[in-house]
Amino acid sequence: MTGLLQNTFNGLVSGAFYALLALGLAVIFGMLRVVNFAHGAFYMLGAFGAYVLLTEAGVPFWAALVVVPLALAGLGMALERAFIHRLTRLDPLYNFLLTFGLTLIVQDLVKLRYGVQSSPYEAPSALRGSVDFGIFEFPTYRVFILGFAVAVCVAVWWALARTRVGMVVRASTERPELTRALGINVGRWITPVFGFGIGLAGLAGVLAAPMRAVNPLMGADLIIVVFAVVVIGGLGSIFGSVAAGFGIGMVQAWAEAYLSAFPIVSQTIVFIVMAAVLLWRPAGLFGRAEASA
Repeated sequence: MTGLLQNTFNGLVSGAFYALLALGLAVIFGMLRVVNFAHGAFYMLGAFGAYVLLTEAGVPFWAALVVVPLALAGLGMALERAFIHRLTRLDPLYNFLLTFGLTLIVQDLVKLRYGVQSSPYEAPSALRGSVDFGIFEFPTYRVFILGFAVAVCVAVWWALARTRVGMVVRASTERPELTRALGINVGRWITPVFGFGIGLAGLAGVLAAPMRAVNPLMGADLIIVVFAVVVIGGLGSIFGSVAAGFGIGMVQAWAEAYLSAFPIVSQTIVFIVMAAVLLWRPAGLFGRAEASA
């Protein structure tokens, strides 16, 4: 029982990263119909941003948790206006190739400056040690990640569901054609929403820095799984992306713990789940049928 709880907690922590990244991808795809392959690169830049601020400017983790996502959100907005906006009327493949090329450029620039080796980043002193849950102990920093990610997801949900601006953004994300038909100017929200999605990727990167190795390829190792999470939850579905993120995190943890004798299954469980979901519901668990068209 203790082992199951620990594995579940580990899965929820991994799922917290998937949820934040998938949430950003979902709002970007819903608004722009752009598959942002560079999302993993911005996640990596978030981790490197925290690392560089600490080692070269002495900026602590808590400040980086605010500064880095805001800076990357601004960078994302600039990129959207300069490049992505110009290609939105063309075949979506063009923007996919653009973001794929951007990923390669960012990775190579980081490799050129910092090399390919992993760089350590210590958790803040207040989050070291472990939390005693009675039947098992769990690292304090991982408890913080889970709680913080849940709080961010709830805050985003509240903003999208309870504020006028949020309702417009959610409608534009989940039903863009209908929103335009109602006379709402969807275009004015495209750049801020793209920046917001990039900011979430940067936030996930800062959170990952003390827990995972900071290296130029950390985003490339994660983005394929995050794409699968978004597909499982339903393309453009905000709730579906978050729910699928936490769910896939737990499924992965359970598979690694209890299916270790079958390494192929444990390593591909995410894609097995994705195939099963698509056979059952082609639009994803929470996606609408027209989203699959």
